[in-house]
Amino acid sequence: MAWDVVTLGEALVRLTPPAMRRLEDASALELDVSGSEANTAAGLARLGKSVLWLSRLTDNPLGRQVTRRLSGLGVDTNHVTWTEKDRVGVVYQEEAAPPRTPRSLYDRTNSAMSRIRTGDLPAAVFTPGSARMLHLTGITPALSSAANTAALHAQKRAVEAGWRLSFDVNYRPHLWSTDDARTAIEPFLRAADVAFISRSDAQAVYGLAEAVPAQRVLDTVAAYFPQAVWVLTLGEGGAIARERDGKIYRQSAYACTDHSQTGCGGAFSAGFLAAYLDGAPVTTALKWGCAAAALKRATPGDLSTFDKADLLRLVR
Repeated sequence: MAWDVVTLGEALVRLTPPAMRRLEDASALELDVSGSEANTAAGLARLGKSVLWLSRLTDNPLGRQVTRRLSGLGVDTNHVTWTEKDRVGVVYQEEAAPPRTPRSLYDRTNSAMSRIRTGDLPAAVFTPGSARMLHLTGITPALSSAANTAALHAQKRAVEAGWRLSFDVNYRPHLWSTDDARTAIEPFLRAADVAFISRSDAQAVYGLAEAVPAQRVLDTVAAYFPQAVWVLTLGEGGAIARERDGKIYRQSAYACTDHSQTGCGGAFSAGFLAAYLDGAPVTTALKWGCAAAALKRATPGDLSTFDKADLLRLVR
């Protein structure tokens, strides 16, 4: 197989004031790359998996910055669709230590990825035996109706090719309403082999309050989509997973020194999927996911730059 995982999503240029300065006080900005699917792709590549990242980017210095950064981490970006039109989205990220909280200011309207079409997806990629899994998140269908159509098309082609599917709910309130999100992600969750959801997303999208026990949250979403292995991330509480037969597994979080709270979700899914694709039991996949999230939290920026040796050291 050419790739272990194929993923589709938008990457943003991330601009961050150094030394945890506020944006309004900053005199300089550090440039990096951000994006949930891109982060998961980078994490998987650093953990030894072959990963193809699909997207649509404007052919300018910012777009090339994105692909060079990802390819430098081992991600295959050779099938990105390039355009002379539109723009590369930007996120201004204000890092902070308690009692301050981090802030994200998005500027992604009319981005190149929001105007992707099904014809931009390379047909030759979606063939039997070319990949093992397609990974999508709720961010892509939230970008626009065109992006939603492209994501659904990618899923359809992946199913026809016999790949497994991974879906992360990844609700973004600045992109759409909870009602729109709940409706739009349903076809993805109905096809998913593995589904990720955070405690906050379960509350926002499905009305499952924080007081609802974690196992009941999983039982509730599994009642709607029973074909998937469900994983609920709990932040400092670690993670809990439910297999298709109803068995529940828990994993506590690994202790870490906070540096950056962004990118932990994408890192978790990378760690979990890296073990899961190797046929490891769900208990091991949870350990890898939580370890990856801790390593990411102790690392600046959005992208997962730790490697397999780092992860195994922490797990052991």
